[in-house]
Amino acid sequence: MKLEEIMDAINSFFEKHVKPVHRTTSVVNQGKYWEVGVEVIEEKEYMKRYGRDQLIGEYVARLNDNLEVISFERKGLRQRTSVIQEEVEGR
Repeated sequence: MKLEEIMDAINSFFEKHVKPVHRTTSVVNQGKYWEVGVEVIEEKEYMKRYGRDQLIGEYVARLNDNLEVISFERKGLRQRTSVIQEEVEGR
C-alpha cells in the first residue's frame, strides 16, 4: 500500500467530515491498521475576524487495510504560533 493512497484517504475523510487537513504529521503501520496524525485549522474565519491566532486541532486517525477510517480522535488543540514541545526519552 502506498503512502499517497493512505494520505489521500485521510484527506478525503477529513474534508468531508471535519475540516480540510492542514498538514499530515505521521503515517505509521501498526500491524492491523494504519495510524495517521494530522493537523486541521479550527475556526479560521472566526479567529481571523477577531485578530487572534488560528487554532490547530491535532488528530489521530486509524485506517484499516481497505483504507476506511475506523476511528479518529482529536488529541489536542493549540495556537498556530505556539511552540511544539516533543517528549524526549531519557529526560
